[in-house]
This record gives sequence, C-alpha cells and structure tokens, in this order.
Amino acid sequence: MNSPFVPLLVRVDKVITETTDNNIKSFYLLFLREEDEKAFTYTPGQFAELSVLGKGEAPFGMASSPSEPGLRFSVNKTGVVTRALHQLEEGEVIGVRGPLGRPFPLADLEGKNLVIVSGGFAFTTLRSLVKYILDTERDRFQSITIVYGVRNPGLFLYQDELKAWGERQDLRLVQTIDREAEGWSGQTGMAPDVLRAIAPSSENAYALVCGPPIMIRFTLPVLKDLGFPPERVVLSLEKRMKCGIGMCGRCNIGSKFVCQDGPVFTLAELEALPDEEHLE
Repeated sequence: MNSPFVPLLVRVDKVITETTDNNIKSFYLLFLREEDEKAFTYTPGQFAELSVLGKGEAPFGMASSPSEPGLRFSVNKTGVVTRALHQLEEGEVIGVRGPLGRPFPLADLEGKNLVIVSGGFAFTTLRSLVKYILDTERDRFQSITIVYGVRNPGLFLYQDELKAWGERQDLRLVQTIDREAEGWSGQTGMAPDVLRAIAPSSENAYALVCGPPIMIRFTLPVLKDLGFPPERVVLSLEKRMKCGIGMCGRCNIGSKFVCQDGPVFTLAELEALPDEEHLE
C-alpha cells in the first residue's frame, strides 16, 4: 500500500498552454512504474499533490478523467510551486501524491439531470467529471447543461474539446464572457446571470458548482430561486489546502477538513458548519 506521505514519480509527457495570457498550462503526466499507475485509482472531483524537487508541493484537482491514460493537471501560475511547474519541459520528472479527498457523488447523480456551473480556472475538475460521463456512462444520466464563464474568450480552457462538446446533441454547453469582445458571438454576461436567463429546470436535477468565491456567492441565490434545494447543490471547494491529509490544519472548517471531508460538499453540509466564510 502506498504511503500518503511519499510521492510517486511521473514524467512530463506533454505541456500545453491553455490560455492566451500564458498563465494556465496543462501537464500530461505518465507514471514511471506500471504498478504505481495501477494503484493510482481516482474518481472525478478528487485532487493530488504535485511536487517539484527543491520548490515544494501544492494541491491540484485532477483535470483528467479516469477513462484517459495518465494524469492531466491544469496549473495557474500564481506562486513558487506553480511557477516551477510552468518552467518544466517534456521529459522532466516530478512527484504526485494521491489521490486525495472526496469525489463527486456519482451514485447520487445517476439518473438525474445535471446543471454544471463554472467560472475561469475552476473548470478543471468539472472537465474531469464531464469527460468521464461522456466516455463511459452517458446513458446513466439525463440531460446535461453546462454554463461556463470567463472574462474574455482567450481564457476558456480546453477550447478544442469545448468546440466538440458544443456540437453534441446529448448536452447543452453555454459559454459566456463578462463583456462584449471583438469576434465573440456567444453569450455575454456573468455566469450567474446567464444561468438565471436560461433557467434550467430543478426537477430531478443536481447543480454542480465550481468557481471563484464571488461567482459561487452570486450563483447560489440563483439556484435557490430556480428551486434547487441545498442537498442537491454540490460544490467543489479549495480552502487554503496544503498537506492534503488533514494534518496541517490549514483547511479546517469547524470539525471538517476540506482536504479529507471534501473538497466536494453539498450546500446542505456547508450550511451546517460554522459561519466562517467557508466559500472562500
């Protein structure tokens, strides 16, 4: 059994710059040992710690789907570890520790209509979920509606994949940008406002939300008005996570640790916790 303290070694197989501002890159990683790859079984919504020798480690949600080979992480350049990751070249070796955390509740979602709302960089783990459903279990779910908002068109992640999803008949993808931009013919407006405008039904439905805290705060009242009860609103949160195994105390909310009891929570679970800005 793998120790939760010891990273597994992976090789950088491919690096892709996702956004026009060059701040987000995706890293495709392959395990050096076949037995490590077989042992690393995960479900969409979980995360892992990536480590760079001499720089440290940081937690990242899996952007890849279990239906794909290897691992994929999309990294926003914000600090020491993320900058070190952005400097990696294909062929270099780093560490991955995981999988960690509680995933999306696939058993509860089965047979339901899904409404997915995301903003900016936070689309990574929702990409994992959607990809997994489309690859392996599409017939186990009803309708899928995705509202994905960013500031400008150059900040959409996975643009080739989004184009393919937009052509599918078995899901509805609504992409929106904050303000009008030259050459953009899609929706304009904040994701919560667009969600209110398209008004997906809450009947037999779950809403899954992942985004910046301000987007979440404005999305929750819209979902309430649309009739989604707290137990059918699922959020993926990142609250100052560090160690990933509940030892450092950086991510605790009352008696809960985001890294162990989450990062996936229902709104009902969060409402039962102390009021300490848990959505930030």
